[in-house]
Amino acid sequence: MTLISFKENDISQWPALELLAKMGYQYLSPEEAMEMRDGKTSNVLLEEVLRQQLRKLNSIRIGSHSEARFSEQNIENGVVALRNVPMDGGYLNANELVYNMLTLGKAFEQSIDGDKKSYTMRYIDWE
Repeated sequence: MTLISFKENDISQWPALELLAKMGYQYLSPEEAMEMRDGKTSNVLLEEVLRQQLRKLNSIRIGSHSEARFSEQNIENGVVALRNVPMDGGYLNANELVYNMLTLGKAFEQSIDGDKKSYTMRYIDWE
């Protein structure tokens, strides 16, 4: 007789972790994640991972054959924007702000070749 497990880890979490690993994501143990949070459970972002991914994911198209990178200051601005979501409008408003940042990106001003414009930084590679 085969026993069926109804534990959440067995029916949803482990299969989801396996799928994400197959997609190229790296599993972090709870200890590794806590170390990356400087030992603070209140630090929900793995900021160094976020910085690396923002650098990797984002470029600014200049003309038809050229690209530029977001400045390190704008990479930091992207981290700060996600970390410091204003809560004065309540949780629903804050949730909407985070949702919009994750799905639409966030615009930051950057000067390229003396031309200052706003460019959208993506947090997620939807492709």
